[in-house]
Amino acid sequence: MSKMAGKFITLEGGDGTGKSTQARLLADFLKQNNIKPLLTREPGGAPGSDEVRELILTGDPDRWDAVGETLLFYASRRNHLRLTVWPALERGEWVISDRFADSTIAYQGYGNQLGVDQVMKVHEVTVGDFEPDLTFILDIDVKAGLSRTQGRDHNEDRFERMEIEFHERMREGFLDIAKQNPERCVVINADQNIDKVQEDMRAILKDRYGFS
Repeated sequence: MSKMAGKFITLEGGDGTGKSTQARLLADFLKQNNIKPLLTREPGGAPGSDEVRELILTGDPDRWDAVGETLLFYASRRNHLRLTVWPALERGEWVISDRFADSTIAYQGYGNQLGVDQVMKVHEVTVGDFEPDLTFILDIDVKAGLSRTQGRDHNEDRFERMEIEFHERMREGFLDIAKQNPERCVVINADQNIDKVQEDMRAILKDRYGFS
């Protein structure tokens, strides 16, 4: 298994779906199967990208409009791809990313109502036809997800403080993305305990890539 070409696996979903935890557990599973994983996240994951992360995720909800947010996300994403993701894949590593381009489509295209076509104009210039090999979309009721974020010890809560209608539109965006990309995207019920969510995700990897 360790001689297989690198794969790019992304985890997507709204706030409070447990992506970060599940990404770490998925990396552990790959290690158990003799695969060297690179665990990363967006926005961030590369020099320059982490600085942009702070600009995007902190401050007042009205700090940026949908166009500004989209440009910032893709500036960060370009460095992430160029300096982290693509080199790792070329080395044969498996990359697990907590968020990727689907998040920008869902958050800015749907949530902030910029429109998917507008987001894709920037996407085509920045990312081209590159896409993940597999995307897990963790889905949960919006209010249930947001309740999980209460009490987090960080200030990266700009999107969490947006109106509930934004989060509802964003959730529908993720589900639409899954419907439009059935070969790449798998929707996972995130309203389960951590172990069951991970079990469901590992079952997909076993089926697709022959893990034990």
